[in-house]
Amino acid sequence: MTAKRAGLITDTFKVVKKAKREKREKTAPTPPQLDVEPLPLTAKEKELQELRQFDQDWQFGPCTGISRLERWERASHHGLNPPEEIREMLLSRETDPDYTHCLWSAYPL
Repeated sequence: MTAKRAGLITDTFKVVKKAKREKREKTAPTPPQLDVEPLPLTAKEKELQELRQFDQDWQFGPCTGISRLERWERASHHGLNPPEEIREMLLSRETDPDYTHCLWSAYPL
């Protein structure tokens, strides 16, 4: 006589593996992006932006240690043809430190 082997439950029912579900972190949904246009620049902001570009243009020489007007005059003296609009801007606002000091004036030499 042969001994009968005890049957396993998997002999009767097929093993079905379920895909693991990834646990999603519960975060608040991101708000929809609004098409917000930046505010237009004021006249002063536009002028200061032009002056910053003048400061960054090394064609007119270094700008540290001197005022913007002194730099403009030095560039003109050496025949580098700095923009005349910059000079007019600087002369019209001689007392405003935002206009007279260069972009790098806040940093020590």
